[in-house]
Amino acid sequence: MPEYRYSRDHAWVTLEQGKARVGISDFAQAELGEITFVELPRVGKQVNKDMPVCAMDSLKSSSEVYAPLSGTVAEVNLRLPDQTNLINQDPRGEGWLFVLDMPEVGSSSEYDALMSEDEYRRYIEGV
Repeated sequence: MPEYRYSRDHAWVTLEQGKARVGISDFAQAELGEITFVELPRVGKQVNKDMPVCAMDSLKSSSEVYAPLSGTVAEVNLRLPDQTNLINQDPRGEGWLFVLDMPEVGSSSEYDALMSEDEYRRYIEGV
């Protein structure tokens, strides 16, 4: 089972074969409600931590997703534009958003600064 780490902006990250897969937390998708539109970043885009990377619209509101780490967008979930419901149904699985190539993945101080599952659970309990 992969280790999930979380940003304060409710993005999750898992490390896979030297890359970081990113999505939004179950808490975030529940707060947004039914997601109706996703604008994904382009492959090759350089992003910095805390930079807006993609956008989502839901029946309740619009929201930006901020990069939890710096890197280069290596892949996007091409199923999402036509199946936005995947984010609501399976946010930590089929509803992932994008994959980042990162220099020195896994030893990054940005990665180390992300919250563990327990820390994130305590964080959202205080929200």
